[in-house]
Amino acid sequence: MELLPIRRAILSVTDKSGLVEFASFLSSNGVELVSTGGTMKALENAGLPVHSVSSVTGFPEILNGRVKTLHPKIHAGILANKDVPEHMQVLEEMQIKPFDLVCVNLYNFAGAIARHLSLEQAVEEIDIGGPCLIRAAAKNFHSMLVIPGTEWYGPTMEDLKEHNMCSSLLFRQRMASRAFDATSRYDALITSYIRP
Repeated sequence: MELLPIRRAILSVTDKSGLVEFASFLSSNGVELVSTGGTMKALENAGLPVHSVSSVTGFPEILNGRVKTLHPKIHAGILANKDVPEHMQVLEEMQIKPFDLVCVNLYNFAGAIARHLSLEQAVEEIDIGGPCLIRAAAKNFHSMLVIPGTEWYGPTMEDLKEHNMCSSLLFRQRMASRAFDATSRYDALITSYIRP
């Protein structure tokens, strides 16, 4: 798919700088917003319409927030290839709405290290759902736009404005590359920290 219409987005960010401006841009252009925890609260406080991940999954956040987005109604909506009719048929049969955009930045593990937390405390700062969302969207960049950091809000809005709220394939591929770079650096940091 050369131009991907952006109609539905999931946002789950640790760094909330620029979030409201970016989400406002999306919402004002008819994009449905789905979100989690603190991100959802920030969007609600800004007066933006937003649906909770729990309302999509029909399942509450559990284990002190360790399990929020790890659900087929989220990941099938991200991983479905929109150019494969069978994929879209399965979504329809299972009443799963596809996503078009994933905006995630990861728990600040470097900050946890800098605070000299105990190993047990630092482990709680290891993001699981975030990397899964980012990698799923990046893998499926033909059908998804992934935004792995706040520095990409501006370029994303430019791309969407240029293409009438559609994302170009070249930009989506660029973002997929940046997404895999972000998760690989994140994993390398964790690897070096927990190595005995």
